[in-house]
Amino acid sequence: MNDIKTNGGGSVIRTASQVPNAVLITDNDACALVSTSTGSTQIPEAEAQTGPRRVRDIENIWIPMSDGTRLAARMWLPEDAEENPVPALLEYIPYRKRDITRLRDESMHPYLASHGYACVRADIRGSGDSEGLPQDEAVKQELDDGVEIIAWLASQPWCTGKVGMFGLSWGGCNALQVAALRPPELKAIIAICAIDDRYHDSVVYQGGLINDTAFFDWGVVYPALCARPPDPAIVGDRWREMWMQRLHNLEYFTVNGLIHQHRDAYFKQGSISEDYSAVECAVYAVGGWMDPWARPSVPRTLANLKCDRKGLLGPWAHSYPNSADPGPAIDWLTESLRWWDHWLKDLDTGIMDEPMYRVWMQQEPTMRGMHQSPGRWVAEDSWPSPRITPRTFYLTESGLENNAGEVTTRVLNPLQTVGITAPRWHVTDIDTEAPTDQRVDDARSLTFDFELEEEFEILGQPVVTLDLAVDKPVALLSIRLNEVEPDGLSKRITFNVLNLTHRISDEFPEPMVPGKRYRIRVPLQDCAHVFKRGRRIRVSISTSHWPSYWPSPEPVKLTVYAGRSELELPVRPPRAEDADLKSFGPAYLPASSSGLTVLEEAPSPTRTHEWNLGTNKLTTRTNAAARRYRIDATGTEILASKREVTEILDHDPASAKLETEYVGAMKRDDWDVRVESRMRFSLTKDKFLFMGQIKAFENDKEVFAKTWDRTIPRLLV
Repeated sequence: MNDIKTNGGGSVIRTASQVPNAVLITDNDACALVSTSTGSTQIPEAEAQTGPRRVRDIENIWIPMSDGTRLAARMWLPEDAEENPVPALLEYIPYRKRDITRLRDESMHPYLASHGYACVRADIRGSGDSEGLPQDEAVKQELDDGVEIIAWLASQPWCTGKVGMFGLSWGGCNALQVAALRPPELKAIIAICAIDDRYHDSVVYQGGLINDTAFFDWGVVYPALCARPPDPAIVGDRWREMWMQRLHNLEYFTVNGLIHQHRDAYFKQGSISEDYSAVECAVYAVGGWMDPWARPSVPRTLANLKCDRKGLLGPWAHSYPNSADPGPAIDWLTESLRWWDHWLKDLDTGIMDEPMYRVWMQQEPTMRGMHQSPGRWVAEDSWPSPRITPRTFYLTESGLENNAGEVTTRVLNPLQTVGITAPRWHVTDIDTEAPTDQRVDDARSLTFDFELEEEFEILGQPVVTLDLAVDKPVALLSIRLNEVEPDGLSKRITFNVLNLTHRISDEFPEPMVPGKRYRIRVPLQDCAHVFKRGRRIRVSISTSHWPSYWPSPEPVKLTVYAGRSELELPVRPPRAEDADLKSFGPAYLPASSSGLTVLEEAPSPTRTHEWNLGTNKLTTRTNAAARRYRIDATGTEILASKREVTEILDHDPASAKLETEYVGAMKRDDWDVRVESRMRFSLTKDKFLFMGQIKAFENDKEVFAKTWDRTIPRLLV
């Protein structure tokens, strides 16, 4: 390896050819686990795709806030930026620039900087190396700080005064949220896997129901990340004092979502859906069909924004499009550079001459173990597209039909374990969490089939309208749209869930009247799919979706009035211009500059289902242990692991229980810290029972412990 030149101030100049290939670490919304399945291709001759400008890697800069707090950021700056100023690009998240996202950051920011941008990766207040106290998501302080950061960047002598903002998940959300505050220096954003409505598709709720991410993923991990100390190499001897301040002011933020069960002011804060017109800068909304946030929000954002905008939905899960699983991944760095060059440098890249909305038309739904999605790229010039027309099928006694039949009733008795064929709302591992053959759940649901004699494709939201009645005031409704092969294999195309008390409003839910007949319209999540001749379309309906969603207070008997219930599919006619769409090119993922050494291997994530036939109890055990690894550039060793156990009785929704744990540790020389986050969650007919716990250790000695023990009334949830 060539020598690395070190400049004053701790900055380092590296060319891509000097960097060894390393394992990518994805933040994956702060899961903080090592991932080697990036779905992308490492390019050996990385220097060939590096830009023309040499880059300074500045390990830490301090950005002052008006109240005296300083935020920590890492910056990649073209060497000659003070003589030839450049636009600035900001990524602003709480997931620790110094360690957790370090290698991931190095796969993007230096590349963009080499093409003439000042790239800044900032830790939000109270996280990573930044000063201040831990914060919940989307609070006003975070967004106000974002506006101040942008103004500070624009005022620097190396900046042209133009700023862009981008990020995945949290970073995509606050890019939208800060854009709605209209800082004049912010000219464009890229929001990847972001949400426009913090209640409707949040980390706690979907369709008025509590989803699994509230507990196993973000719910247990984020408090632990907030409880980690800053790095002594950045903040010096005050690291322990800062750590204690964080710990003693820490909240277990999952509780906030459980308290605010409806779409109130807590969730309206930071939701651009409250006023889409507030966003005036250019927006590129990006995501994938396997991501639960992007799938509904990208088309919804395109449809409601009035500013210059584009949308892109690939086959991907919760990741950047060049490190995507399932693939095909794309050359996202080049695509994003075209966006930034157009909006921040006034260069004619042609990106705004292309169709507004581009999606991966899936030939087959993604199923467990499928790391490549067969299909093709298609596009629409506007969204909603006037080319797309509805085709209606009727749910009848004999299945799905082109015409409504006589009114008959179909009755479903409750089982609480329906849903195990798609055990995660937020899929982080294709091999254990993606949907599998739906037949086990179809057999315990109401199903309606249609034999296909022709091929056609759909793009948009299928809609199921049900004439129904339930026998309880609070009821969960789950609807799946499947394609069934001739041998019976049932593949989920899309789905949605609805707490029926939210049938009119998420803000003001109303109980159902038992036995009363209602007409309920349920838009399913957006999708793009080619239906094949000789297969069957299937609508599958149930009153549970475990363990992705927490159950209703009581078992619910569902009556569907066949002959008056409908399925509407958004049929997309062929578009000849799709064949001429500009190719994205193969995925390119530059190697990180820090280097990584795996110190201890770990088994692959596992999920096991245990059925007790005597008691009709289902127990699900999930384990995700990470490798222990060292970031070579800093010498920091990191270890993280997660585990979860859920259980439920098939006849009793109030039996649902969960225990989950996340452990994260960091070590370097005599600096040795560990944080343990645990959660227990159960319910009764009327209450949620929550226990959260944080413990912190230094050199294996416990230095802090706090428990949150809450009983929370259920409010039609």
